[in-house]
Amino acid sequence: MADEAIIVELLGANHNGEPIRYTCADATGIAKGSVMELTTPRTVVQSTNVDRPIVGIAAAEKVANDGETSIAVLTNCIVQLKCATTQCEFGEYVSANATDNNITLASTLDSEKGWAVGKALETIAVGATGLVRVLK
Repeated sequence: MADEAIIVELLGANHNGEPIRYTCADATGIAKGSVMELTTPRTVVQSTNVDRPIVGIAAAEKVANDGETSIAVLTNCIVQLKCATTQCEFGEYVSANATDNNITLASTLDSEKGWAVGKALETIAVGATGLVRVLK
């Protein structure tokens, strides 16, 4: 997969990014740094759609068919992500874009609905990468 998040800084009391374990499919491969989308029940997949609940960033690679059915997702960190369609403005919420692991400026109410990845720590032009504070 292209454009995985580059983890820049882990935050939280223990500086570990406050990982949360979720169920995932054994047959699915997930790249470290993937933006993760919540499905039911408490299961995650790589985000490939807009307007879906985002729970954080994959902390490690998950190899397909390795027998593992859970993955740690970082919820409190700073990452570098690529802006896909609409310039991401400093201090504004950003959401997952339909393109793998890309972000776009969040629409109204995205943060309240859980669709936002986090807040842009700098203005990020379309096609460029920039820092995002993951807030989950």
